[in-house]
Amino acid sequence: MRPLLFICFPVLCMLSSAAQDGTSFSKKSNLVKLNLTSPFLKNYSIQYERIINKRVSVAVSGRLMPASTLPFKNAIRKEVIKEEDELITDAFNQAKFSNYAITPEVRFYLGKKGYGQGFYIAPYYRFAKYTVEELHYTYEDLDQDISIKLTGNLKSHTGGFLVGAQWMLSNTIGLDWWILGPNIGGGRGHITGVSNQPIDPDVQQDIRESLENDLDIPFTKTTVDVNANGANLKLSGPWAGVRAGLLLTFRF
Repeated sequence: MRPLLFICFPVLCMLSSAAQDGTSFSKKSNLVKLNLTSPFLKNYSIQYERIINKRVSVAVSGRLMPASTLPFKNAIRKEVIKEEDELITDAFNQAKFSNYAITPEVRFYLGKKGYGQGFYIAPYYRFAKYTVEELHYTYEDLDQDISIKLTGNLKSHTGGFLVGAQWMLSNTIGLDWWILGPNIGGGRGHITGVSNQPIDPDVQQDIRESLENDLDIPFTKTTVDVNANGANLKLSGPWAGVRAGLLLTFRF
């Protein structure tokens, strides 16, 4: 969790500076927010923000997606799957995905009002874990019909830069618009597959090559090991994402 130091250290410095210069803070310095757009992506997101002074605040977000199929899977499938592939098709149609993420950030408000209002920029760090279940791979030949059930997870560490705007609709209710917040970093994952029957040695190599071809992900290093009991896959490479959304805020 070393990247957290790059968030926590400047935050502590700003808190110390604010205490020394005696800046008059707004009486309502706490905001709890619900992401109104995240349910459309089958996840739930909440954020807490603490106003430090007129220009600066700190915040932390949490996101949780319970196990489910991919959101908008039919639309994504048309764009991603150019050729029919059994493993990829099963991932879109039957596999269950879940994830959670924790995102601390520091906000700098640029407008005249400040104190948690107006346009802001926010560097942030994100840790996320993604899990896949009920992913099946089938191998058929004259001697064996093999089904391998795959489960696994991937962890990512990314950093990004969010641009947004926040305004109050009343003394306690407001809106926070995450306009755009791209992030980039790295990810590492492990997938384990259990076969429904022992795999003959002469078939293991065929399955290994088939899985390597099915998981030919650009810029990602994939290591596949197949044995008599199933398969093990290791993935590592760059990871990227984007933050966007509209949040309902409660200030107190």
